[in-house]
Amino acid sequence: MEQYVIKGGVPLEGEVVIAGAKNAALGILAATVMTDDVCIVENVPYVSDTRTLLKAIENIGATVEYIDRHTVRICAKGILSDENLSVDDEYIRKIRASYYLIGALLGKYKYADVALPGGCDIGARPIDLHIKGFEKLGADVSIISGGKIVARAEKLVGSHIYLDTVSVGATINIMLAAVLAEGKTTIENAAKEPHIVDVANFLNSMGANIKGAGTDVIRIRGVARLHGSEYSIIPDQIEAGTFMAMAVATRGNILIKNVIPKHLESISSKFTEMGAKVIEYDDSVRVMADGDLRSTHIKTLPYPGFPTDMQAQMAVTLALATGTSIVTESIFENRFRYVSELNKMGANIRVEGNTAIISGVPRFTGAMLTASDLRAGAALVIAGLAADGYSYIDEIKYVLRGYEDFDEKIRNLGGGIEIAESEEDITRFKLKVV
Repeated sequence: MEQYVIKGGVPLEGEVVIAGAKNAALGILAATVMTDDVCIVENVPYVSDTRTLLKAIENIGATVEYIDRHTVRICAKGILSDENLSVDDEYIRKIRASYYLIGALLGKYKYADVALPGGCDIGARPIDLHIKGFEKLGADVSIISGGKIVARAEKLVGSHIYLDTVSVGATINIMLAAVLAEGKTTIENAAKEPHIVDVANFLNSMGANIKGAGTDVIRIRGVARLHGSEYSIIPDQIEAGTFMAMAVATRGNILIKNVIPKHLESISSKFTEMGAKVIEYDDSVRVMADGDLRSTHIKTLPYPGFPTDMQAQMAVTLALATGTSIVTESIFENRFRYVSELNKMGANIRVEGNTAIISGVPRFTGAMLTASDLRAGAALVIAGLAADGYSYIDEIKYVLRGYEDFDEKIRNLGGGIEIAESEEDITRFKLKVV
């Protein structure tokens, strides 16, 4: 089984280029099935989640071609529109974003049969809000044996939809279905994340009529058809934030390129509070840390609040800061499963309900670790890079879902990390980094 082996204790320095936003890419790639015309999508992150979704799209009849590693040409003209259309294989069940194909296929064909999603186990993420939204648009939705959702409608008609809780997935999915519905749809209490705006901008480039993306009220006027488009995905704010945390935890100096600094404001402000230095440029940020870090408090909130996807990475830096920090998780209930792994390394973290009380320690010591989800895995990598000695991280499949060339980018910053499949690989790595 693949694992990361890490030799820590070296400040990371240099430049890193951030890939396209995974969470935007998944919604945008699903949306390409809504036209028979060709779509060319640029800045697609080359990660397992996007490759899995593209394989699923190809398996139902679309033509998918990689023009280069980050540019994909998709033509969905070959998708069959009858009730033999089913999205279900061993791969699609592994990713959460498979559910975007429900909204996309329902919008285009008025029928969708899609396997229930998988992804990281970070707590209850029910899709009842998605289902309620589809039903408000006139669809009949059922969950059938075998773990599949089937949605069908004679026609979709615009409606007023209020989301009981802010949900990125439901906002995107309802938006996908509504752009080809008759009349006007209003989504209230909509999510405001940057990738919501990016998916809306892509749909508008295809001829949709969406206004208000990025606010809590999105208004959609249905159109008869969508056409092809060329589009470039925004940079990934969470990958950028992860490398920011890496710079701070290792007391390094990293120039992080291909970012939108405004998307990073909530993250940048916390690192600044801790005593790190964050310098913003037009499309990059430099993050530096030297000496002691100060404690601070964090509460995860929907955008523009502090992102839940950065909570674990931030906790690593706080565990190495002077004083006591409190991290409150208000989005997902299972997001503290990495804490026991950090405590193996000498961290002093106590979890009470949805709150982690972090008492800073001077240093970590390398340990045998296991990633429990995507962001927890990234956090453990950061911890390993900051620790004295060697760390070994199992279940790196989670990290590969969302970070492109993660180990290579870290090596380019001077970090000691390799993917090892055997004891021989580990021995070679140790000889190389001594």
